[in-house]
Amino acid sequence: MHIEHLSKCLVYAKILLKDGAAKVTCMAWSQNNAKFAVCTVDRVVLLYDEHGERRDKFSTKPADMKYGRKSYMVKGMAFSPDSTKIAIGQTDNIIYVYKIGEDWGDKKVICNKFIQTSAVTSLQWPAEHIIVFGLAEGKVRLANTKTNKSSTIYGTDSYVVSLTTKLRVLNWSPRRSIWEEAKPKEIANLYTVTALAWKRDGSRLCAGTLCGGVEQFDCCLRRSIYKNKFELTYVGPSQVIVKNLSSGTRVVLKSHYGYEVEEVKILGKERYLVAHTSDTLLLGDLNTNRLSEVAWQGSGGNEKYFFENENVCMIFNAGELTLVEYGSNDTLGSVRTEFMNPHLISVRINERRQRGMEDNKKLAYLVDIKTIAIVDLTGGYNIGTISHESRVDWLELNETGHKLLFRDRKLRLHLYDIESCSKTMILNFCSYVQWVPGSDVLVAQNRNSLCVWYNIEAPERVTTSSIRGDVVGLERGGGKTEVMVTEGVTAVAYTLDEGLIEFGTAIDDGNYTRATAFLETLEMTPETEAMWKTLSKLALEARQLHIAERCFSALGHVAKARFLHETNEIADQVSREYGGEGTDFYQVRARLAMLEKNYKLAEMIFLEQNAVEEAMDMYQELHRWDECIAVAQAKGHPALEKLRRSYYQWLMDTQQEERAGELQESQGDGLAAISLYLKAGLPAKAARLVLAREELLANTELVENITAALIKGELYERAGDLFEKIRNPERALECYCKGSAFMKAVELARLAFPVEVVRLEEAWGDHLVQQKQLDAAINHYIEASSARCSIKAIEAALGARQWKKAIYILDLQDRNTASKYYPRVAQHYASLQEYEIAEELYIKGDRTKDAIDMYTRAGRWEQAHKLAMKCMRPEDVSVLYITQAQEMEKQGKYREAERLYVTVEEPDLAITMFKKHKLYDDMIRLVGKHHPDLLSDTHLHLGKELEAEGRLQEAEYHYLEAQEWKATVNMYRSNGLWEEAYRVAKAHGGANAHKHVAYLWAKSLGGESAVRLLTKLGLLEAAVDHAADNCSFEFAFELSRLALKHKTPEIHLRYAMYLEDEGKFEEAEAEFIRAGKPKEAVLMFVHNQDWEAAQRVAEAHDPDSVAEVLVGQARGALEEKDFQKAEGLLLRAQRPGLALNYYKEAGLWSDALRICKDYVPGQLEALQEEYEREATKKGARGMEGLVDQARQWEQAGEYSRAVDCYLKVRDSGSSSLVEKCWMKAAELAIKFLPPQRSLEVVRVVGPQLIGIGKHSAAAELYLNLDLVKEAIDAFIEGEEWNKAKRVAKELDPRYEDYVDQHYKEFLKNKGKVDSLVGVDVVAALDLYVEQGQWDKCIETATKQNYQILHKYVALYATHLIREGAYSQALALYVQHGAPANPQNFNIYKRIFTDMVSSPGTNSAEAYHNWADLRDVLFNLCENLVKSSEANSPAHEEFETMLLIAHYYATRSAAQSVKQLETVAARLSVSLLRHTQLLPADKAFYEAGLAAKAVGWENMAFIFLNRFLDLTDAIEEGTLDALDHSDFQDTDIPFEVPLPAKQHVPEAQREEVRDWVLTVSMDQRLEQVLPRDERGVYEASLVAASTGVQALPCLITGYPILRNKIEFKRPGKAANKDNWNKFLMAIKTSHSPVCQDVLKFISQWCGGLPSTSFSFQ
Repeated sequence: MHIEHLSKCLVYAKILLKDGAAKVTCMAWSQNNAKFAVCTVDRVVLLYDEHGERRDKFSTKPADMKYGRKSYMVKGMAFSPDSTKIAIGQTDNIIYVYKIGEDWGDKKVICNKFIQTSAVTSLQWPAEHIIVFGLAEGKVRLANTKTNKSSTIYGTDSYVVSLTTKLRVLNWSPRRSIWEEAKPKEIANLYTVTALAWKRDGSRLCAGTLCGGVEQFDCCLRRSIYKNKFELTYVGPSQVIVKNLSSGTRVVLKSHYGYEVEEVKILGKERYLVAHTSDTLLLGDLNTNRLSEVAWQGSGGNEKYFFENENVCMIFNAGELTLVEYGSNDTLGSVRTEFMNPHLISVRINERRQRGMEDNKKLAYLVDIKTIAIVDLTGGYNIGTISHESRVDWLELNETGHKLLFRDRKLRLHLYDIESCSKTMILNFCSYVQWVPGSDVLVAQNRNSLCVWYNIEAPERVTTSSIRGDVVGLERGGGKTEVMVTEGVTAVAYTLDEGLIEFGTAIDDGNYTRATAFLETLEMTPETEAMWKTLSKLALEARQLHIAERCFSALGHVAKARFLHETNEIADQVSREYGGEGTDFYQVRARLAMLEKNYKLAEMIFLEQNAVEEAMDMYQELHRWDECIAVAQAKGHPALEKLRRSYYQWLMDTQQEERAGELQESQGDGLAAISLYLKAGLPAKAARLVLAREELLANTELVENITAALIKGELYERAGDLFEKIRNPERALECYCKGSAFMKAVELARLAFPVEVVRLEEAWGDHLVQQKQLDAAINHYIEASSARCSIKAIEAALGARQWKKAIYILDLQDRNTASKYYPRVAQHYASLQEYEIAEELYIKGDRTKDAIDMYTRAGRWEQAHKLAMKCMRPEDVSVLYITQAQEMEKQGKYREAERLYVTVEEPDLAITMFKKHKLYDDMIRLVGKHHPDLLSDTHLHLGKELEAEGRLQEAEYHYLEAQEWKATVNMYRSNGLWEEAYRVAKAHGGANAHKHVAYLWAKSLGGESAVRLLTKLGLLEAAVDHAADNCSFEFAFELSRLALKHKTPEIHLRYAMYLEDEGKFEEAEAEFIRAGKPKEAVLMFVHNQDWEAAQRVAEAHDPDSVAEVLVGQARGALEEKDFQKAEGLLLRAQRPGLALNYYKEAGLWSDALRICKDYVPGQLEALQEEYEREATKKGARGMEGLVDQARQWEQAGEYSRAVDCYLKVRDSGSSSLVEKCWMKAAELAIKFLPPQRSLEVVRVVGPQLIGIGKHSAAAELYLNLDLVKEAIDAFIEGEEWNKAKRVAKELDPRYEDYVDQHYKEFLKNKGKVDSLVGVDVVAALDLYVEQGQWDKCIETATKQNYQILHKYVALYATHLIREGAYSQALALYVQHGAPANPQNFNIYKRIFTDMVSSPGTNSAEAYHNWADLRDVLFNLCENLVKSSEANSPAHEEFETMLLIAHYYATRSAAQSVKQLETVAARLSVSLLRHTQLLPADKAFYEAGLAAKAVGWENMAFIFLNRFLDLTDAIEEGTLDALDHSDFQDTDIPFEVPLPAKQHVPEAQREEVRDWVLTVSMDQRLEQVLPRDERGVYEASLVAASTGVQALPCLITGYPILRNKIEFKRPGKAANKDNWNKFLMAIKTSHSPVCQDVLKFISQWCGGLPSTSFSFQ
């Protein structure tokens, strides 16, 4: 621990309390580390902030003022846990608790005091309401500030000194596990320490002294600055203080287990803390000060942290997701997942509390790409698993965790209800989706539609509105919710219905008070009324009666509101008197049951409390006398009889004779009851009573009265019953018939009147028909059995829709009768789409044309056409169909009309129809199908029409389909829709089109509007440049003036250059000057030789250019040969050097010398020498002069000077002269000069002679001086090899090898390889290689040994491979064999790789290429068996390559024979197990096409889908996103090399993509690979369940499960069926390539199973 004294620091200054002895008696730091209290002997408490500045003070008071203010000392002081109170322990036997408030300067109030029996010596405040203190008498006591009482914890016999032991600073040594005392801190004049106090976070130590000083010490292990934003103070190994330097806020990060805190990081937009200890992980939220410490085993720092959720930290490590809730020291949960995209994980932690739910913590995540798991984090169990058919790319729980939204790769949005485990697809083509914050309202986008679900419980009810852009976000605040949409370059806000959002959320959360408060703010509308009704119902269910009362008041339901008001008064009174919930009182519960009209429940509640009177009063008040009497009777109430009498009297008074009769009947008074029934006009009840009592039947008068009343009341059936009872069948039958009681009539007639039965049956049927009971009437008509009744039976069957029964009856009738009914039955079966039955019935009814119409309406054109062709002429059929189609067109049934037109091969009529009715989509579809060559023109034509009609968006679609984006842009421009024009240009017009449109848009606006637009688009500077490039300088100046003033000089310059090109030089001059480029104006005039103007501009604006103007003018004078004028101009320009050079170039040496003498005298001597050299070259002192001079020296005997003169002679056009001079010099030197001099001359002359091609002469000179090597070199350079050899042989044999070596080099350099062969064959071969004469090289090498041959074969093959000619390299090894040299292995592999990757090899024509590769690899493998590489990994790899090459060769052979196409397809499929050596995309593409060609569509779909995934992976550069689920438990490898490029052209990829999309949309295929008897994928060699590996068939590559044909070579076999099929194909087709395959198999496998087959 490092302790630093801070008394010198301005911030942490020494706190001086008082001069002299002013002992500090106690000190204390507040719990929040923001306040520091000090008390001295003067009993005043001083309050300081954390920086040591005094902010407040207050005086303490004695327990009793009579002893004086100085009668005590303060011995203990402690802050409350919330830092708003401070406890003062005094020696006058009392503890005061002062409330000091949260802010400095708040009023200080004593809120508690605890009187003790002895002096308080020490004090601590460890927890809320609890103060622990020690007394002088040895007791340790506890004071409760809530109850204002104190109690003794324990007592001792000694004085309590202190309640803390922190008297010295000790450091804990983790390594030694001991406390070590720190080095003492010496402070001058410190005197005695009387008090000590630690700051709560351990960062400060304060010491109070005898003299009243308080010394502060900074205590830390180390301190660092993090990213210049945070200060990290390590106050201990396990505690770090993190301080935000900008805001000053502090967080104490501490390990509760005492572990040493290692590196601290601040992540997640600098809001979240992450720190490690040896066994735990520390996390924290700086904003909310919520800290967590969880057990964590280190994993090398490989954890990934995600802070998207404010409540929980997500930690991903080694495929495991761990959740830690901030503020909790336990992990919230842990799951296994490989998907760590924040969009694929959703966590909800108590985000919106609902009624009845204490803790709501849910997690949704991906188990795999198609499976979602939902976990209850509170209970730690899985509450839902969703298996989806497509890849999931987004998911999110709602805030309550009850609903889950997820979207799949096909942009389909699904809603999953966690409670019901139901999944619903709610939207297609979803590009944006989000829950509205604080609610369960959902917002999503579907193309150009904004979809809002205000009630997610009813997902079918969606509110849709059109938008013109893309949703980018949601904003909720200020009482409204807005959806932000970007429309072009502008952002538009769409406001949602806040009422539906707020009310629905409150209801969902059970917060009815919030719902009521919201409704109070709304005016009464039908929508508001519906909300009040909903709330009233829910409030009643939740027994929130005051809210329900308010709801009914708002709705105007006065009675209910008053009833509830009375109920609430009862409940409130009970609550006041007895406490608790008044709604549980029985009267309240009973009244609520009455309100719901559940009187039985109310009765039960009353009777449970023995409140019989109240129950009876309830029923009487409601006039429910029966229930009232039943209660009284059940409880034996004494007023029962009185109730009955009152009830009867009340019935009679209210003229309720029926109820009175029932009462009399129940009491056994039948006559009185019958009298009352008759009086009430209820003879049926009277008859019922008479029929039930035999004694009443004997009363004839009574019976007659009743029957008369019954007949009068037309109650004939009951009258018939009574007549039948008194045995009067005639009257009974009559009454039954009148009352239509035919069942009783028929039964009576069967017994009494049998003849009447048939008539009654028909009448019964007629009655039932009148009553619309047609099915019942059918049987009665059949029972009547007459022709008339048969017709009625048919009509009834048809009316009753008893079609089968109708057909049965019709089949029994004659043809004439039945024919008119058959079509009606046929129409029914046609409506049921049972067209075959309907056709048969139409034909039976002679209505064939109706059958044709039926098929036409049903869209079954083939059947209609077939039927029509049977009975109509073709031209009539066409006329019929066209007529029918025109009729369909009139009815608006355009699709049906289209089918009719197309059926008779008249698609143009359909196209015309769609165009006429402006159904352009259908028109385009037909044009694309029947006239694809006219599709683009049609789109263009429609675009123009729609544009003319003002339907611009539709016109845009057609223009773009016609690839005429410019027309679209022009259309929008002409209509002033610049935003749309810009959008189209940006999306379809290439890199710069949108910039041009933006420029035109801005130009149309002009001024500041243009500047704002271009600035928003980020194109302002580009627009200025564009304007200048297009000579729109006025617009460019306007833009630069308003926003880009620094560009103005540049525009002036470009404008000047434009004016210069236009020949407007004066205007250009002005612009150049405005641009600050006067030199450009000068150069312009110089270029045009306007010297006067150039001189004027230069003198006025650019004096430095004046000299250049004069020089340019001088050059013009020189061109005109006016040297005097030029000289004058150059001298004016102070350029005499130029004048000197011009005179020299013109040969005017006198003038040059004059100028030099006058103006450049320092160069005069050098010029003079130059003049003499020039004169020497051209005068008598030339070459001839030198020769003459040399001869003179020679004649005078001055041989040395003569030699020098001869040597000075150089080539002057006469090489013979030069040679003679040099030879003469050498000759004179050899004859007359000393040896050393002669040697020097020869060494000079020799190389010069060689230089002019006189090699023999040079060699002879060298030999004269015995310079043998130099002579040999001369002969060698002159290519006189025989002379060189002879000189070496005769004069110095040591140089013979030297000559030979140079001779070889010569032959190499000259390319005379044929001559070199005889000298050095290896050198000759190398030379052939260098010259690229590979054929001659290989031909020559063939004549040498095997090693030499294959060395150059390998070199040639490498060269061919580099040139991309792998086929020629392959042919090389076909011709010369493939040796098992390890250095050649890469060549073989490269040939194999290039071959399998090359296009155009999936055909019968590629057989010979594959056969060559196969034969070379076979030869290689045979050689490897005999070499040291046998059974090595390389050998096994080449064996696999041989098998692959054999499959490819056999496939090409099979493709040439029609009957072997399935064999070829199987081989393509088998090759997929070798995609670790083959390009995976090409292999799956070929396998998919082969499977598709032979009709294996399931397999084709899976393979081609895999191919598309691979092409996407190639584009992305990674295979990580591949889904391998389709190939589980197969031997098709997952880990394959990623192809470096696409092996299938784009057009073919698009065809495959279209086919796969079509098939997947049809959903007619099952995405499962076919399985065999093993239960595994049929082409897999390995059975996943058993691990048993089958042999591959030599013909198809498929596993051999039975009927095996084995070959002599181990491990080689074939399936018998495939083998025989292959042999049969060879015999029938005589295919030479198939015979070659068979021949190879024989070689490879040690012979064929049968020797009867011939290869001939």
